Amino acid sequence: MFCDIGRTPGGVRGTMSNMSQQQQHEGLYHPGLDRDSCGIGFVADIKGRKSRTIIDQGLTALTNLTHRGAVGADPLAGDGAGMLLQIPDRLFRSDMADHGVNLPAPGEYGVGMLFLPQDPVDRVVCENLLRELVIREGQVVLGWRDVPVDSSCLGESVTSIEPIIRQLFIGRGEHTADANAFEQKLYVIRKQAHTQMAIRAPWVIKNGTFYIPTLSARTITYKGMVLAENLSTYYLDLADERTESALALIHQRFSTNTSPSWRLAHPFRYLCHNGEINTIQGNINWMMARRQNMSSDILGDDLEKLWPLIGDGASDSATFDNALELLLAGGYSLGHAMALLIPEAWADNPLMDVDRKAFYEYNAALMEPWDGPAAVAFTDGRQIGATLDRNGLRPGRYFVTDDDLVVLASEMGVLDIPEEKIVQKWRLQPGKMLLIDLEEGRIIGDEELKDSLSGAKPYQQWLDETQIRLDDLPPEVASMPPDAQTLRSAQKAFGYTKEDIEFFLKPMAVQGHDPVGSMGRDTPPAVLSDRPTMLADYFKERFAQVTNPPIDPIREKTVMSLVSLIGPRPNLLDLEMGGTQKRLEVNHPILTNVGLERIRRIENHVDHAFRTRKLSMCYPSDEGADGIAPALDRLREQATQAVRDGRNIIILSDRCLEADRIAIPSLLGTAAVHHHLIREGLRTEVGLVVETGEARQVHDFCLLGGYGAEAINPYLALDSVRSLVDELPGSPSPEEAEATYIDAVKQGMLKVMSKMGISTFQSYCGAQIFDAVGLNTDFIAEYFTGTPSVIEGVGLDAIAEETVRRHTAAFGEQTYKTPDLSVGGDYAYRIHGEEHVWTPETISTLQHAVRSGDYSLFQKYTAMIDDQSRALKNLRGLFELDTLDEPIPLDEVEPAAEIVKRFATGAMSFGSISWEAHTNLAIAMNRIGAKSNTGEGGEEATRYETLDNGDSMRSAVKQVASGRFGVTTEYLVNASDIQIKMAQGAKPGEGGQLPGHKVDAWIAEVRHSTPGVGLISPPPHHDIYSIEDLKQLIHDLKNVNPYARISVKLVSEVGVGTIAAGVAKAHADHVLISGTEGGTGASPLTSVMKAGSHWELGLAEAHQTLIENKLRGRIAVQTDGGIRTGRDVVIAALLGADEVGFGTGALISEGCIMMRKCHLNTCPVGVATQDPELRKLFPGEPDHVVNFFMFIAEEAREIMATLGFRTYAQMIGQSDRITAKPAVEHWKAEGLDFSRVLFKPQATPDVAVSNTEEQDHQLERALDNSLIEQSTPALESGESVSIETTISNTNLTVGAMLSGEIARRYGHAGLPPGTIHIKLKGTAGQSFGAWLARGITLHLEGDANDYVGKGLSGGRIIIEAEPSGPTVPKENIIIGNTVLYGAISGDCYFNGGAGERVAVRNSGAIAVVERVGDHGCEYMTGGCVVVIGKAGRNFGAGMSGGIAYVIDEDGDFEQRVNHEMVEIEQLALPDAPIDGPENPTRRELMADPFGNDAWRLRTLIARQALFTNSSRAQEILDNFDEYLPRFYKVVPVEYRRALERQSVTAGSV
Repeated sequence: MFCDIGRTPGGVRGTMSNMSQQQQHEGLYHPGLDRDSCGIGFVADIKGRKSRTIIDQGLTALTNLTHRGAVGADPLAGDGAGMLLQIPDRLFRSDMADHGVNLPAPGEYGVGMLFLPQDPVDRVVCENLLRELVIREGQVVLGWRDVPVDSSCLGESVTSIEPIIRQLFIGRGEHTADANAFEQKLYVIRKQAHTQMAIRAPWVIKNGTFYIPTLSARTITYKGMVLAENLSTYYLDLADERTESALALIHQRFSTNTSPSWRLAHPFRYLCHNGEINTIQGNINWMMARRQNMSSDILGDDLEKLWPLIGDGASDSATFDNALELLLAGGYSLGHAMALLIPEAWADNPLMDVDRKAFYEYNAALMEPWDGPAAVAFTDGRQIGATLDRNGLRPGRYFVTDDDLVVLASEMGVLDIPEEKIVQKWRLQPGKMLLIDLEEGRIIGDEELKDSLSGAKPYQQWLDETQIRLDDLPPEVASMPPDAQTLRSAQKAFGYTKEDIEFFLKPMAVQGHDPVGSMGRDTPPAVLSDRPTMLADYFKERFAQVTNPPIDPIREKTVMSLVSLIGPRPNLLDLEMGGTQKRLEVNHPILTNVGLERIRRIENHVDHAFRTRKLSMCYPSDEGADGIAPALDRLREQATQAVRDGRNIIILSDRCLEADRIAIPSLLGTAAVHHHLIREGLRTEVGLVVETGEARQVHDFCLLGGYGAEAINPYLALDSVRSLVDELPGSPSPEEAEATYIDAVKQGMLKVMSKMGISTFQSYCGAQIFDAVGLNTDFIAEYFTGTPSVIEGVGLDAIAEETVRRHTAAFGEQTYKTPDLSVGGDYAYRIHGEEHVWTPETISTLQHAVRSGDYSLFQKYTAMIDDQSRALKNLRGLFELDTLDEPIPLDEVEPAAEIVKRFATGAMSFGSISWEAHTNLAIAMNRIGAKSNTGEGGEEATRYETLDNGDSMRSAVKQVASGRFGVTTEYLVNASDIQIKMAQGAKPGEGGQLPGHKVDAWIAEVRHSTPGVGLISPPPHHDIYSIEDLKQLIHDLKNVNPYARISVKLVSEVGVGTIAAGVAKAHADHVLISGTEGGTGASPLTSVMKAGSHWELGLAEAHQTLIENKLRGRIAVQTDGGIRTGRDVVIAALLGADEVGFGTGALISEGCIMMRKCHLNTCPVGVATQDPELRKLFPGEPDHVVNFFMFIAEEAREIMATLGFRTYAQMIGQSDRITAKPAVEHWKAEGLDFSRVLFKPQATPDVAVSNTEEQDHQLERALDNSLIEQSTPALESGESVSIETTISNTNLTVGAMLSGEIARRYGHAGLPPGTIHIKLKGTAGQSFGAWLARGITLHLEGDANDYVGKGLSGGRIIIEAEPSGPTVPKENIIIGNTVLYGAISGDCYFNGGAGERVAVRNSGAIAVVERVGDHGCEYMTGGCVVVIGKAGRNFGAGMSGGIAYVIDEDGDFEQRVNHEMVEIEQLALPDAPIDGPENPTRRELMADPFGNDAWRLRTLIARQALFTNSSRAQEILDNFDEYLPRFYKVVPVEYRRALERQSVTAGSV
C-alpha cells in the first residue's frame, strides 16, 4: 500500500540554486577539498531500555557541544548537526496506522530516510527507482511518509538547497531468511539506488540532490544544515514524545568552509567522526583494487551489486562509514571491524599481550589502516561504542551512572547529572575501544574485547604458517658494483648532480638523517627551469595544518611503523582463510641489493608461494621522446599479463639502462602500472617492487611509495655511497655507509609521513599525498589519477624530452667533453648552475642601495629581480599587469608612509638570529609604523619600554608556536598581533630546533629554559589537533589580550583556501598565507625543497574561497615567502593580500649575505649567530631597513599609478588587472594556465573583497567579565579578594582575561600569591586557568576538560573531586588532555587522573596528579611533576629539563619510559631525617633538583592532601617510608650535565 502522510514542511521551499553543492568552480576553490572536525558523543542505556529521556538527553548534549561547531556568514546556517537513533517504532507505528498502514513487528520492516530533489520531476524519478529496487530485491514497499519539518529555523543560504525529506517503509520479503539477511538486502537496495541513479539521472547525482542518509531496520539518522540547538525544531519527530530509543549518537560539525551540504552532516549510517582520514585517496584506491579478488560467502551474488563499494562517500568520514558498512555486511563484528580500520599501535609495544599483537599483525595484511587523527563513535543499533586513533589525537570523555546510563562526548559537562549518581569517569585512550552491548546489557571493556577478538582464531599459528620475513630468507649474491665510468654514466642519465653527492648522499651516509640547510629556496619551479629536471621535482609533499596535526616522528615514533607487506592481499571478506596465503614482510621498504635478490629468487625457497616477474622500464633510445608513450603502454600490458599468468610480485626495473636503452622515469612507470592495475581490479593480486637508479633523496622514496611501490631498491644510490667511502669521515666500511644511508632514508620517510599525520607505511603506500605543480590534467589523469594540479603545465612529451636530454648528457657525443656531473645549483648559488633570485649581484646591489639611500640604485636591484626575459624564476614572472594608457598623477597615490603600515617582517626568533639583528628589525619597523615579529623565541620584557631616543625594540607581532617558548601572559598583552604559527613556509610540518650551543644564558632566560640544553618545538601544537581546537586557542589568546589581532600562519598548498575559511570561521582576525620560497631558518632539505607551494597559488585560493563563503570581510589576509620588490607587493594585493610580509629581503638589507650557514652558528656578518665575536661584525642599522621598506612602497606607488589605483585598498582582489603573458618562449612553461589563479570571483554587493569588518569574539559572554569586576580592589590596590561562583563546560578560558589585566598592570611578577582566590563548582570548559597570572588561585570542585593550565604564568590551580560522588578519584579522570602545555611557572594540584600529554613543554610549573595518560612530561624543559598513580606509555619523551617523580606499583614503569633523553632512579629512604622548610617557596623547593628528593616529594604530596582532600595523597603520607621506594625519579641527562657544568663554573668563579 502506498501513502503520503505527514505535516506540510514549514517555511518556503525555494528552487534549487544553480550553485549546487557539487559545482565545479572556475577558480581555485573546490568544495571537494573541504575538511571538518566536530564535537561527537552518544547517550545510551546499557540495558537497552528505549525511552524518550535518551532523546532529550542526546539533544541537550548536542546543544552543549555547540561551541565546538561553527557558523559562517549566515548566522542560522550551521555546518551540520544530527542524531542517529534506533527506529522509533511507537512514533512510526502510530503515524502510519493513522493513514491505513499497519507496520509489521519491529525488525520486520526497514525505514529509509531520503533526501530528495526539490524538482518534482526529478523526485518522481528517484522514488520510482527505489520502488523498482525494493521489488527487484524481493522486499515489500509498505508506504511513504513526509517527514514533518519546520524550515523557518534554517538560514537563507540553506533554504535554497533544502531537500524534500521523505521516509520509505519497506517490509521484509517472504524469502528473506532473517533480520541479518533483511539488513543486507536494505544495504543492497541503497547501494544500487545511488549507482543506478548516476546512470538514470546523472544530473541528480551531480547536483547532490539525491541521498539516502540511512536505510535500515535498526537505526535512522536525522541530520541537516541546522544549528545544533535547532535540530529538534527543524525535525518535529525529534520533539515528539513518541520518539524513543535506547541510544542517541550525536554530532556537531565544524567545516572549514560554509558550502552547504546536507549529506555531509553527521552521523552517517553507522558512525560519526571527529578527525580526518589522511590516507583517504589511498584507501579508496586499494578498495577499488580489490574487485577481482573479493568474494563473500555471506553476501554471495549481492556483492557484485555493491560496486563501487565506497562510491557514494562524499567525504573522508562518509567513505570511512562505507568501509565499515561493507565489513559488517561481510560478517565482521562491530568491534572487529573497527579494530581492523583503526588498529592500535602494536608493532613496538612491549606492554602488549602476544596474542593481541598476533591479531593485529595478521589483520594488517587484510587491510591498510585508515590513518589519521580520529575519535569515532559508532553503532549498529544493537551495540554502541567509540574508539580513538593510535596516537590519541582527539578528545573523548565518558561517565557511567548507577542507573546504567553511559554518556560519551568530546568533553565533560554536556549533561547535568548529579555527582552522587556517577560511578565511573573515564576517557577514550589511544587505540582503545569502548563498546556497550545493549542486547547483553553490559559494557565490554577494551581488554575483554581485544582478548575475545585475539582468541577467536589461532592468529599466531596462522602467522607462523604464512609469515615470511625477508631477513630470514637465505642470503643471495648481489649484482656486481659498476666500474667508475659506468657509475658516472648512470648517475648522469638519472640526473645526479654534484649537489646530490655533496649535500645528500655524503651527509646521509655519515649522519644517518635527512641533511639540513638554511635560508630556504629561491630557484624556479621545475616547470620553469631551463634544465631537464627530474619528474619528482614537479611534486610537492602535502602536510598537515589546522584540520589535522602532524605526528612527532622522533618523540612519538612508538606509534609509527615502516613495515611493508609485499605481494597479494588476502580476500578481505574471507574470515576463515587463515593460514593459507603467504605474506612477505619487510621491516621497511628500502631494499639493499642483496634484499632485492632475495625477492627476485624467492620462489625457490617458499614452495612457489611467491612468483616474481621482472619488467623492464627501459626502451630503445632510437625511439627518442616519442617512444615513451608506447613503452608505457607495453609496460602496463605486461603487468596485466604477469598477474593473469599467476605472478604475484612484479619488479619494475631500470637496471637495463645503457647507451641504447632509455629508462622511463621510475616514478612514472610505477604510478602508471599501479593505477592501471587498480582500474583493472588487479592491484591487490600483486606486489610492486621498484629497482631504480633514480631514487636517492628522501622525496624520491616517498613518491614511489605514495604511488604504489611496496619496496624500493635504490641500486645506484647504494653503489654511489659505496664508491664514496674513502671520502667519508670515520672511515666506515661500505656496508656501514650503506646502512647509515638507509637509516637516513627511513628517518626522512617517517618525517614526511608524520607531516601529514600518517603513522604507518602501509597506509602511506598508495596514498599519493602530493600536489603537482606544472603538470597538465591529461597527464595527471592518465598516470597519477587523483593528484591535484591547478596551473596545468607540461605533459608526457616534455617529461620524455627531459628524460632524453639526461640520457644524451650521459651517453651522447658531448659527454666525454664534460665527464663531471652537473654542478646542480639547487641548494646554493653556483655559476653555471640553476637560476637563483639571490645572487652576489642582487645582494650587493640591494645592500648598497639601502645603505646609501639611493632609490635609483634600488630600482636597478628590482629590475634584476623582476626581469625574467633571460630566465624564468617564479610564477609571477609570467604575469603582466594591465596598465592604463595614461597613468594617474603620482601625487594622487597614497604616500609610501601609509603603504608601509601594511608591511611586516617574517618570524625570526631571537636565538635563530642575533640580538642585534632582531632588535634592529624591530626598531626599524616601529619607526615606520609597520610590524616586526618575535618568532617563536619569546621577548625580553625590557624591550617593551621606550628607549631614550623614542625608538622601541618591541616586536608588534608576538608569535605563538608549538614550543611556546617564553609565551607568558606579559608577552601576550604586549602584542599588537598574536600569530599562531601553524606551519612555516620554509619547512611546513617541521618543528623548530635550536641546538644547545646556541642556547646561552641570555636566550635560556628569555625562553625559560636551561643554558646549554637544545630546544625543540614539537611538530604539532599539542592544543591544536583540529579546527575546533584552533578556534579554542584563538579564543584563549583573545581573552588574554582583547586588543590584539589574532593571526594564524598557514603555508600554501592545494586546499589552503578551505583551511583559511575555517580559520575565519574560528574567529581569527588575520591569516597569513606563506609561500615556499624564502625562509630564514635551518630545516631538513627535504622540507626546504619539496614541501609547500607558491604564495601566488595559496593567496589566490584563500582569497577566492573566503569570498565564495562570504567570509572575506571579517579577516585580514597577508602573504609572504619571497616578496622582494614593489611589483611583488602589487601582485600580492591584486591577488587578495591586505598585507605583505618580508623575510630574507629584510635580513639582506641589514647585512645577510646568504651564506646559508644559519644552523652552524658561523654567520660571518653577525646576523644568524650567537657567537659574541661574530655578533660584533653585524653591520646593520635601522635606517637600512627603513630604506628597504620605503623603497619597496615607493616602487609600489609608481606601479599603482600606472594601474590607476589611488590607494592600496582599491587594489585588493582586482585580479582581473593581471594577465598571463600571451606568448611564452619556453620549452616547458608554454603549457601553463593561470586562469584559475587569476579568476576574480563575482562578489555580491553584500560581500566584501578585503578586510572591512571585525570578528565577533563574543568576549562579553566570558565569565571573566564578572571576575574582573569583583577583583577590582585587587587589581587597583592589591587587596585580597575571595570569589565564589559556579561554572559549566560552556565557560571557556576562565581566568585568562583576568590574568591579562594583571599582567598589563604588574607584568610577569603579578600579584602576591593568593591575592585573588576564586572558588568554583561544576565542570569547567576548555582552557581552564590558561595563562593564569601570579596572584590568582582557581579552586574548582568538580572536573575540567582539555588544556587546563595552558601557559600557566605563576597562578595556582586546584581541582578536587566533588565529595558527594561515589567514585574513587585516583581511579577516575578529573582533567583532560594536554594539561600545563607551555606552562611557565605556578603550581597545580589535581585530585584525580589526567589524559594524554600532561605537562608537555612545561618549563617551570609544579604539578601533582593522581595518574596520567601517554606521553607525560613530553618536551618538558623545567619544573616538577609528581604522579602518585599509574603513568601511560612514552613518559619523558624529549624531556630536556625539570624533574618528575612517578610511583610504580605495577612494576612496569621502566617499560613505560622513553629512555632516549632521560635517566630514571629509584628513590630510597634518606640516611638522615627528612628536613627542610615547612612551607617552602618554589625557588626553595627547586633549589637543588638533584637532592632533597624525599623532602620535596613529601612537601608536594602534603600540599596535594591539604588543597584537594586527596585520600590517595593522605594514604602515601601516612605510610611515607613504605611508599617512598616505590617512586622513580625521572631526570633528563642533558639537564643534569648542564646544571653540573653551571655548578662547576660558579664554583671556579
